Amino acid sequence: MSELLYKEEIFQLVGLWMEIHRELGKGHDEVIHKDALVVELNRAGIPFSREKNYEITYKGVILPHGVTQAKISISTYR
Repeated sequence: MSELLYKEEIFQLVGLWMEIHRELGKGHDEVIHKDALVVELNRAGIPFSREKNYEITYKGVILPHGVTQAKISISTYR
């Protein structure tokens, strides 16, 4: 198996997701988890941008796409 790219960053992000899951548990809408991730990324001082619009359209509407860390794209879809 090859080495993970951005190994330290991935481990840090997984830790943030685990914290969110411990705090919120199951049963919340995806947007709640995204909002919690924004809180955790800010607290950790990790630069990110949220839901940039890409030229992907659905029935004439440009769709948002997840939270993007500087090097890593995160999707909260389950």
